[in-house]
Amino acid sequence: MSSQLILYSFLGYTALLFLISWFTSRKSGNEAFFLGNRKSPWFVVAYGMIGASLSGVTFISVPGWVGDAQFTYMMVVFGYVLGYFVIANVLLPVYYKLKLTSIYTYLEQRFGLYSYKTGSAYFLLSRIVGASFRMFLVVNVLQIFVFDELNIPFFVTVCIFMILIILYTFKGGIKTIVWTDTLQTTFMLLSVIICIKLIIDSMDLSLGGMIDQIVSSDYSNILNTDFNHKNFYLKQFLSGAFIAIVMTGLDQDMMQKNLSCRNLGDAKKNMISLSWILVVVNLLFLSLGAILFIYAHNAGIEVPALTDNLFPTIALKHLGAFAGIVFIIGLISAAYSSADSALTSLTTSFSVDILGLDKKDISERNKIKTRKIVHFGLAFVLILVIIGFSAINDQAIIAKLFTIAGYTYGPLLGLFAFGLFTKLNLKDKYVPLVAVISPILCYVLSDNSVSWFNGYKFGFELLIINGIFTFIGLLIISRKLQN
Repeated sequence: MSSQLILYSFLGYTALLFLISWFTSRKSGNEAFFLGNRKSPWFVVAYGMIGASLSGVTFISVPGWVGDAQFTYMMVVFGYVLGYFVIANVLLPVYYKLKLTSIYTYLEQRFGLYSYKTGSAYFLLSRIVGASFRMFLVVNVLQIFVFDELNIPFFVTVCIFMILIILYTFKGGIKTIVWTDTLQTTFMLLSVIICIKLIIDSMDLSLGGMIDQIVSSDYSNILNTDFNHKNFYLKQFLSGAFIAIVMTGLDQDMMQKNLSCRNLGDAKKNMISLSWILVVVNLLFLSLGAILFIYAHNAGIEVPALTDNLFPTIALKHLGAFAGIVFIIGLISAAYSSADSALTSLTTSFSVDILGLDKKDISERNKIKTRKIVHFGLAFVLILVIIGFSAINDQAIIAKLFTIAGYTYGPLLGLFAFGLFTKLNLKDKYVPLVAVISPILCYVLSDNSVSWFNGYKFGFELLIINGIFTFIGLLIISRKLQN
């Protein structure tokens, strides 16, 4: 497949995004940018959030994980259902009752300024690192298969991507993203379904035959019953529930879309329906992974050492031009869906939480001007971090950096849990210290768990431990709530 054909596909898809942006961003102010004027249809938000929840990491990595972890990731996904139920019935009622623009404003109302700034700072840090990593994965694939052949340097590729994202989001914000996410979810899912169809056709299999091959293979194992293993099924399930609560319910990026719904009832419908849709969609991605490994084995294709590259290698080099175009459009959809909403939520959090833009006594015109400056500034930060990942050029180190981003959600879990489930107040100025110490303790615990706990390896449940450490630390600096 030629690089020119891939480039034309990329440009055509981007032009479609700009058309949607033009229609949705007309007469948009800060209220539209931050909350979509609270008029987003819940079913549109729910469908669009599928793409935002999956991102390029899911599109590229989940099929590759099947080689090592089989279908054990499904236990995490089942845990999501419980987590989304908690979000719908515990967190969303609080957010709507307080009419929040940034969910971290809750921490200021409950505890004080230091807690508020700590929560928003941890979100900014985790989202910058996480969004940069997701975008790096996708842009790196395009760089290898397209832009290297055109002699375009990696940093230029990153700048082009970010400039395009800035241009179609800087005016409409969440009002635009609710609709572009719908388009991107559609193309991402179609890409997976079509690729599955092309692979099973090339193997001369029916849909039933494909299912039989997956079920009879070792890849279909869902339950890992080794308690010491990081993929032990009960750890996976509980971790999935808390991952959903923290990385969706306590994340401005994901909650900003929910807060754009017309009312609490619509937001709850969005959350519950999304949880079950994600079960089906993740099963689809895992099935794709099993099919890719079976196809590679039957066709004598060497599986790359980095299994993330298995899907792009087969799609771009072994299935023909049509499959390559389908894959590229799905990949671009994944890149845009994770980066555009991340940039918008970062702009919202920095404008509201750090600058206090909603509280400043200045004209609406000046507020919009400030918000646009923040939008461009944060885009520049994302570019620098993505280029930094490329300069490191060490997948192990990059994986560790992404794991560190996960550590930052633990203090958010502890802070929100303490606020919702106790009637205690805090010595607010000590909250940042607790929020720094807790992740450090978790890192030490994880690094020494094998020797300290008879071979036990921490997996995703380290997030829960991080939240517990934070909660205990907050108890130490707590005091009775004054009427």
